[in-house]
Amino acid sequence: MACNIEMKARVEDPVALRRRVLDLNPHEVFLLEQVDTFFHCQSGRLKLRQFADGSAELIAYERANVQGVRQSTYFRTPTADGEGLLQALTLSLGVKTVVRKRREVMLVGQSRIHLDQVESLGDFMEIEVVLDPEQAASEGEVILADLMGNLGISSEHCIAGAYADLIA
Repeated sequence: MACNIEMKARVEDPVALRRRVLDLNPHEVFLLEQVDTFFHCQSGRLKLRQFADGSAELIAYERANVQGVRQSTYFRTPTADGEGLLQALTLSLGVKTVVRKRREVMLVGQSRIHLDQVESLGDFMEIEVVLDPEQAASEGEVILADLMGNLGISSEHCIAGAYADLIA
């Protein structure tokens, strides 16, 4: 399974944060409209992330619901038939929560910085340091701490859990 070191925080001033992220000179910037449907499951979390073009990816992941920096292990499976997979999973597992968001993704080195506008919740940001298979989690923690410092994000800004938890 893939692994990353991540954090999530509520954002008070998304315009100022976006400027600080752009000052890091991201090598790629793009926008996504996403609908994440979380399903009931016995361990970890399971969500179907649907995109505007009809494609989707099924994501199974595990991570602690702690405030601050945390490790996440995950497995992603892409599909061209997001709606069909949504129907099958809904019938077999049942829907737990649905999260709709507009996400601006900025890639900086091996990190993904997400500026999220989450329906009914507001503005948030996530940083995910995607670890190489041979890379230690401690290396990702150093990279994440550096990015948080450059962006003026401290641990007390961080939230625990997922957007689905805040909606529920």
